[in-house]
Amino acid sequence: MTMKLTAGIFAALALIAAAAATEGVAGNAGGGGAAAPRQAAAAWDFLNSIGVCLHIQHGDDAARIAPLLRYTGVRNVRDAADGNYDMSGLLLVHREAGVGVVFGPGSGARDGCIEATLRAARELHEAGALAAVEGPNEPNNFGGVVYGGEAGGRELSWLPVARMQRDLYAAVKGDPDLKDYPVYSSSEMGAQSDDCGLQFLEIPEGVQCLMPAGTRYADYANCHNYMYHPSWAGAPHDNQVWNAADPSPECHADGLYGNFGRTWWRGFEGYAQAQLDTLPRVTTETGVRVGDCDGAITESVQAHNYMNVYLAQFARGWAKTFIYEFIDDGDGRFGFYGSDYTTKRMAADCLHNLTTILHDEAPARLLPRFDYAIEPQPATVHDLLLVKGDGSLWLVVWDERVEGEDTVTVRLPRLPRRMRRIAVYDPVEGTEPLQRLERADGVRLTVSDGPLIVELRR
Repeated sequence: MTMKLTAGIFAALALIAAAAATEGVAGNAGGGGAAAPRQAAAAWDFLNSIGVCLHIQHGDDAARIAPLLRYTGVRNVRDAADGNYDMSGLLLVHREAGVGVVFGPGSGARDGCIEATLRAARELHEAGALAAVEGPNEPNNFGGVVYGGEAGGRELSWLPVARMQRDLYAAVKGDPDLKDYPVYSSSEMGAQSDDCGLQFLEIPEGVQCLMPAGTRYADYANCHNYMYHPSWAGAPHDNQVWNAADPSPECHADGLYGNFGRTWWRGFEGYAQAQLDTLPRVTTETGVRVGDCDGAITESVQAHNYMNVYLAQFARGWAKTFIYEFIDDGDGRFGFYGSDYTTKRMAADCLHNLTTILHDEAPARLLPRFDYAIEPQPATVHDLLLVKGDGSLWLVVWDERVEGEDTVTVRLPRLPRRMRRIAVYDPVEGTEPLQRLERADGVRLTVSDGPLIVELRR
């Protein structure tokens, strides 16, 4: 599908920029209503949430990947050892593309992986490349883990997984160079065959499980909430991406609730919903293949989904989101680029345009509140208010409608002070404004399956 845009110019648009020191993400799940103050989030933080998965440790060519990372504006990459602790390729993409690196032992972790992971993490740290350390990848798959000579994960006991994750966390926090870096949990904690408490970052008092209360595993819960999960048949659906980011039981993907609220396999109790809503969390894998859903996932659908997933995840509280996989591999056409490093998909250009439009030279020092309303606001229309370091506001409005479109009006309060410049961008079309407005108290947008960006300047 394509997005259309019309604009209405009304009378007087004003910005309320009351300084606020509290952190927050301005987003709305739909519903409209009267204008009310919304807390802006830093555009810098949104851009810093964007990540992709690489397979440099499996032999991908780092030198050919680096310019592609620069083009798309990606700020974080995630890779895993899977037995290969040579950091030269990851150090190269850091030097050439400026990306931070999330690194861990990967799949099939074995005795000795903690020591090797720490050595690799120190090497990345010394180069200024390290972003975070991740626990073992999907212990329910890829041979599980072996720790202390004992096999675990899969259908076996998960005690070896728990002990490895516990000891990895303690080792990172006990290292003078690494102690300030975040540690991500292992992924697929919902697959525990026995209750080792891995559905918690730290096992609380009063919980009866196989590991003791106070056992600390991670700073961030880690999910692989692929947006198209087989449990939600008949995809694609409206709000497919927004739903995958949902921290509640309403999520149809392999999401936060099923891994850290009530585990999806054996039903072990974890965090209450109120705790899940604010739980520090990251997604280290999500994505969709071109050709999936009986061919319904075209390059255009994938490109819109990838922009939407970065926006929706950030708006719903995910600190970082990594799309699997930046370059196609044996798992299929997930990538922004084909396995030849030269076949560029629409998703690469759209991400380039999105990160270019929202590019920021420095983090905003103040996070203002701004009064606006979206009328009407169907359940598929979402929004995210961002502020750049220069004080300009950037309102992203996107739709997750599979068919058809919605016309909405962004309404702003009628106050004496007027805006110097209003511009509307469509990252599918490019990086230049499609519409410029002056002295307006509203902007009419027609959206279907992706974002439009409204720039507001004094």
